[in-house]
Amino acid sequence: MSVIDKTSSQDNLLEQTFGAPVRDLYTQASDRDASQALRRALELRSFLVIAEEQVARVRDRVHEATAADRGMGELSADDLRFDSQWMEAALSGRNGYVAAIHQLLRTMPPRGGAPHRRPVRFAQPTITSALPPVPADARAEAARGPRS
Repeated sequence: MSVIDKTSSQDNLLEQTFGAPVRDLYTQASDRDASQALRRALELRSFLVIAEEQVARVRDRVHEATAADRGMGELSADDLRFDSQWMEAALSGRNGYVAAIHQLLRTMPPRGGAPHRRPVRFAQPTITSALPPVPADARAEAARGPRS
């Protein structure tokens, strides 16, 4: 089954952000004029779907191993320790993809093209410099004129 057909925890956010159902977003992303933000968001979503599937598999395996109807002799501390490491790795990947999606959506340009903002005006620095004071005797000499 394709990642397009599976759900992720971020599907609603992506649908709200890009204004279409996830399946339609994948169709839009295949267009060569699609935005980089859409393509990257869907790539991250695809990775997220796989990571969330891994989390669910480990969770289900732990639930099965610790089910109330299972015998105490069937429990294995080594298996549970191994599943704990797998769960930690799967959750770390999932959390990384969720964070990356949120970061991408925060930094992408708004829908509908360029943002409607006032142009930025930069203050031009004014360079001022004062000449050093001229000594009094030089001023007097200049007032008398040149020597002949």
